[in-house]
Amino acid sequence: MWKLVIAYLSVVWYAIFFIVGLLGWREARKRYFLRRNTPISHNATPMTDIEGVSIIRPLKGLDPNMYENLETTFTQIYPKFEIIFSVAEEDDPCLDVVQMLVDKYPQVDVKLSIGEEIVGVNPKINNMMTAFRIAKYDILWVIDSNVQVVPETLMRSVKSLTSKTGIGVVHHVPYALVSERDAALGTQLEQAFLNTNHAKMYIALNALAIDSCVMGKSNLYRRSHIEQISSSRVPLSKQNLLPPPRGPVRGLPAVAKYAAEDAKIGQAIWHELGLSHILDVDVAANALGPMSFKAYVERRARWIRVRKADVLAATILEPLTESVLAGILFSNALSCLSGGRISAIAVFAIHWCIVLSIDLDVRYCLASTPFSSWHECFTFILAWAGRELLAFPIWLYAIFGNEINWRGVKYRMLRNGEVERSSSWSRVGSPRSSQVAGSGHSSRTATEDQAPLLRPGHSL
Repeated sequence: MWKLVIAYLSVVWYAIFFIVGLLGWREARKRYFLRRNTPISHNATPMTDIEGVSIIRPLKGLDPNMYENLETTFTQIYPKFEIIFSVAEEDDPCLDVVQMLVDKYPQVDVKLSIGEEIVGVNPKINNMMTAFRIAKYDILWVIDSNVQVVPETLMRSVKSLTSKTGIGVVHHVPYALVSERDAALGTQLEQAFLNTNHAKMYIALNALAIDSCVMGKSNLYRRSHIEQISSSRVPLSKQNLLPPPRGPVRGLPAVAKYAAEDAKIGQAIWHELGLSHILDVDVAANALGPMSFKAYVERRARWIRVRKADVLAATILEPLTESVLAGILFSNALSCLSGGRISAIAVFAIHWCIVLSIDLDVRYCLASTPFSSWHECFTFILAWAGRELLAFPIWLYAIFGNEINWRGVKYRMLRNGEVERSSSWSRVGSPRSSQVAGSGHSSRTATEDQAPLLRPGHSL
């Protein structure tokens, strides 16, 4: 009797799994393959009424294709924007890349924020604090340093954010870019994951819109909204609105205690402010560098542990959303219900071929181009199969640990997605040296040798 119950439950679960996958595939075709090729309409809003945008690029070290990534910010087709590069250390090598781009695009309004303000354990938030304050415009576009976008992205995104009321976040699905020189095993596995299953499920969850589902690669929101959030997920009308210490900490410092600050910002805007999200038609093209197999495993394990600390029940069920385990359960269920007349192996083979076909088309919709050769296609399929087979073993490895490695620093995951540094940490609230070039706002006077990017006649 219990075998029949498990078999029926497996069939029901597989139906849910398959329908969600079909939804992600359908939305990928509709949203990216069709809509992204639609020309932008410029006559909906007068140019004088278009809101300005402050583009914040937090930087640390040198990322793959960094020059090309950052250059796509300078080439946005938009009439009113500024770029703020936010760097923690004044001797960071990324500043040389920024200087080259400033020299190439002298007409672009650029600011440089050097230093960080320690408001929590999250280094990205600490890095962005000054940039957040000095931003000229209310609309902020926070975009990671390893991401590149097409020139129309900002125009389309602002239109999505402002075309109707009730929108709090516009974000973009990550899509992995890999050059031949960087195509290590881990890199290929990560590319196969991001460009198929991850993208499909990310698109599907945002189409269902049951709850916030946001990654921080490329997000647009309003500073005036961020300043109201407390990361409590309680509607603002029911919160204690007194300022700290009698009331909760608000703004970016409220999410600085989390590892996934992007997800927490999205949840806060959704639950506290009651504003919805839009997954826009452009992709955040994520340039992947050489990644070893071990680095890939640790990267996947890190985010499983982050999700486990935040949403334990959903993380426990994650293996059932993977094609291998879902397919095994479904194929054996059909074999059981048919009294062995249906081959479980044949059902699984058909199931896997269907999932592969869907995933390959999702990848095509995001890329808008086919594979350049049969060799590239075959290599991608092998990486996809390897990723699918490794999903459950990596989950087993990750689920029993709490430590993560984040940009070379070890952290320990706590409850509710909070994180603490394993080693000693600076006192929260103590600002490290910070300077701003070209903004008129500075917490430390910048001398000529302290601000190498300042030069006469330029805003940076």
